[in-house]
Amino acid sequence: MTEGTTSAVEVEAAAESGEGLVARLEREGDIAADYLEGLLDIADLDGDIDMDVEGDRALVSIVGEGSDRQLHRLVGQDGEVLEALQELTRLAVHRETGERSRLMLDVAGFRARKRAELAALGAKAVEQVKASGEQVKLSPMTPFERKVVHDAVAAAGLRSESEGEEPQRCVVVLPS
Repeated sequence: MTEGTTSAVEVEAAAESGEGLVARLEREGDIAADYLEGLLDIADLDGDIDMDVEGDRALVSIVGEGSDRQLHRLVGQDGEVLEALQELTRLAVHRETGERSRLMLDVAGFRARKRAELAALGAKAVEQVKASGEQVKLSPMTPFERKVVHDAVAAAGLRSESEGEEPQRCVVVLPS
């Protein structure tokens, strides 16, 4: 190979580098935004779409103008509708790209609020473990919820693990 030429392997490696990953995630966000805008039109709901990339995922948010009361229908009880909508959006992205998407969808700030609550729950469990020296088992959670708690526990310097089978899988915070 001569200087100045690029092999197919090098092109593929560059595509998976940071810049290629960000571009792929931005494309996922664009596809998701188009899908969600169509859904909002069909449902006759007002909302704006915000997109971002965090780590290795596209983050897409539907935010309301003023009162988010109408958008809360897209959240449902305990985020059940939001979870289903996120899966449908991931499927729409998969249909366009041919690749599995890990995009995260938020509606009216529900996940952001939930993340803050779960981080506080993780911090409280850490304090209980440090005070008692005994492990603390939390209530069953979704994968998203468990990840937030695991991250909070790790940030506090302790270990945690998940145990049980879905949908009864829960986080156990372990003493150091």
